[in-house]
Amino acid sequence: MSTRWVVQISLPFRTAFSSSRKVVMWSKELSMQLFSRVVETFTNGENSLTTPILDMVVKSPIEVNRLKECGTILKAMEKGGFVPTSEVYNKIIFHLGSVDRGEDVLMISEMKASGNCPDSKTWTSLIHGQCLAGNAKSASYSVRTMVEEVGVTDAGHAFEEVLKGFCRKRKATDAYNFLSEMVGQHQLRPCHLAYKMLIQSLLVQGGFNEALSLLGLMKGHGFPPVLEPFIDRISKSGTGDDVISFLKAVTDRKFPPTTVVVLMIEAFLKAGRHNEAHNCFSKSPSYIRNHADVLNLFVAHKPVGASPTAVVA
Repeated sequence: MSTRWVVQISLPFRTAFSSSRKVVMWSKELSMQLFSRVVETFTNGENSLTTPILDMVVKSPIEVNRLKECGTILKAMEKGGFVPTSEVYNKIIFHLGSVDRGEDVLMISEMKASGNCPDSKTWTSLIHGQCLAGNAKSASYSVRTMVEEVGVTDAGHAFEEVLKGFCRKRKATDAYNFLSEMVGQHQLRPCHLAYKMLIQSLLVQGGFNEALSLLGLMKGHGFPPVLEPFIDRISKSGTGDDVISFLKAVTDRKFPPTTVVVLMIEAFLKAGRHNEAHNCFSKSPSYIRNHADVLNLFVAHKPVGASPTAVVA
């Protein structure tokens, strides 16, 4: 026979709720009928239900990962006259979102019905919970709804959590599509670190062209380009076409920056890909081929035993 969720309703209110909390730790299921009797007995004694009492009762379901019961407990206390604040809703919505069962969206609807309009903190709590549950797709829909209802101004942090969630699932392309949509349709402005994180994930997961296109978005937002991940990837496994595409992406006006070409050639040489380094050198403008730093690189990284042939500028 399954253990029931039992409380002694004759106990003083704080002891009764404390007992309710402890019983959750070993019970298989929550008996809302009995819990409602505790609430009724407590309120009939001219006591008021408060946020600290809610926090005390839901602590055990949280500890034993029975997060769905948090919403059920809140509903029972509301029937007893408890008036939850936005902060209370945010906390419960986060926990419901983290179990990925749909109750979080229902709680949002109930919050609206009670006259508490979800703000950016509420949506961020929901999105954090959904990302914790590994459901980046649902979290991305929540970000879209958040932007539609409360605007894009405070959406940056929640947006970045969704990007991380996609990338943790090795779905960097989905993260890229989501970023492109939010920037293009809602004028969201990702931070520099968000761009860098996504570029690194795309390069690891085979999204070289998508990563390159982010450099253009970064430039439009006034950010300097992220160079290191591209140089590292190209120097180890990139092709000549990859080099040309990368240099075009970071070119300002007409010519690629000398520092970028120097870094690219140096990375090829350090990786032992001397042919690729020479190809990059030969396709560079003359002002780069004649640059002392570039010429010195070939001298410093000359293979052991190589003949002392000069680099033709």
